[in-house]
Amino acid sequence: MAESFKLYKLIILYMLNKVDFPLTNSQISEFILDQGYTTYFKLQQALSELLSSGFIREEATHSRTFYHLTEDGESTIQYFENDISPAIQSDIDTFLQKKHYELKNEVAVKADYYQLSTGEYSVRCQVFEKGLPLIDLTITAPTEAEAETISNNWAKKNQEVYAMVMAHLL
Repeated sequence: MAESFKLYKLIILYMLNKVDFPLTNSQISEFILDQGYTTYFKLQQALSELLSSGFIREEATHSRTFYHLTEDGESTIQYFENDISPAIQSDIDTFLQKKHYELKNEVAVKADYYQLSTGEYSVRCQVFEKGLPLIDLTITAPTEAEAETISNNWAKKNQEVYAMVMAHLL
């Protein structure tokens, strides 16, 4: 049991080490659960332990949680990488190669909101490219429901909004 739990943590570290962007909880879950390596609850426990030990850090929004590899996590996976079988490494590499564009695009678009002292909500909508913001737009919404709607629609319409802004500004 302890050896298999160590493997789940190493798989997570290996995945984060192989990409140059954060992965979401759902992206990590998709690979590990679809491959049948463990259950959802054991995966969440592995993520929690990696967080508390400082091997990964999380960035949470209202709708998603992003995981980043820390320097300690990078050192750990480099040291223990050989504890992951070549077959599992190959499965991970294939998954990341096949879904690279989709995974990267999913985490490149971020939207979150918070309540202002006035009672209104501030919605921050961003698109990142190579780790830098391509667009960073903050909008005030009168209600939480509208803030949530803006946040959710940003994922679907960010390209249209960006193109419109650029067309008007250039």
